[in-house]
Amino acid sequence: MIFRGRAWIFGDNIDTDVIIPARYLNTTDPQELAFHCMEDISPGFSKKVKRGDIIVAGKNFGCGSSREHAPLAIKECGISCVIARSFARIFYRNSINIGLPIMECEEAADFVKAGDELEIDTDKGVIKNLTSGSSYNAMPFPDFIKGIIQAGGLLNYARKAENRDV
Repeated sequence: MIFRGRAWIFGDNIDTDVIIPARYLNTTDPQELAFHCMEDISPGFSKKVKRGDIIVAGKNFGCGSSREHAPLAIKECGISCVIARSFARIFYRNSINIGLPIMECEEAADFVKAGDELEIDTDKGVIKNLTSGSSYNAMPFPDFIKGIIQAGGLLNYARKAENRDV
């Protein structure tokens, strides 16, 4: 899978309350959640994001509560992939479960700047900064995670597996 988009930069310890403020958790509508994504830290974020853009963040991205709304808001907002120095474990799992590609890469977190154009090859684990000409290495996805993401999430993946067994 190859993703290409503009980089949005966030720092360390971006918690789920920053990603989607708790005052909006009374809805499960993905479009409504997307509209409020990152609004307290980056007002108007959801209106500025173009489909395919990429979040690059510091350490412990997605910390805080285990709410599944956070990766869903990011994905529905149009973000194609999140790269961070590290992720909170439950956020990592929730992201994969809904089909949001996420990759850990310290170099990208250190050197990518806001607005840089990135190209990510999740099969090879290569992140190219097309703006600076730099390239960074991350762990490629194992086949089973690729399958979950390509299916659009764990539920779709399980449904496809179930249909193959019939």
